[in-house]
Amino acid sequence: MSRVVIGMDPHRRSATIEVLDEAEQPLMAGRFDTDSEGYRLLLAAGRQFPERLWAVEGCEAVGRHLAQRLVADGEPVVDVPAKLSARARVFSTGPGGKTDATDAHSVAVVALRTRSLRQVRPDDRSRCGCRESSLNSFT
Repeated sequence: MSRVVIGMDPHRRSATIEVLDEAEQPLMAGRFDTDSEGYRLLLAAGRQFPERLWAVEGCEAVGRHLAQRLVADGEPVVDVPAKLSARARVFSTGPGGKTDATDAHSVAVVALRTRSLRQVRPDDRSRCGCRESSLNSFT
């Protein structure tokens, strides 16, 4: 199986995903809660695809908690800025087509077409719960 991109539209209590192959054909979609059980199911759904890249909208905002959990579990994650996915959505669905499913699709399309997205790295502050100035004493 070829590489896939898992586009994610995250929210505080749920996340909607769509898996696209390199030809932008949908392979799977779903909505998952973000509690422990929902996250476990989300991760298992993604791990069905050996060569995967998670594309999460807004990794510095609402998507941060899920992106950091994925990275901590060894998953490759890129940050898709909301403005880029909004542009892709408007071009594919028009101005009235905003749903969680179309957002997840747009996030995946942007990740497939854009090579310059920022790879998400572990956030030391979220792991230790301390200020950045205190981090230097740990390194």
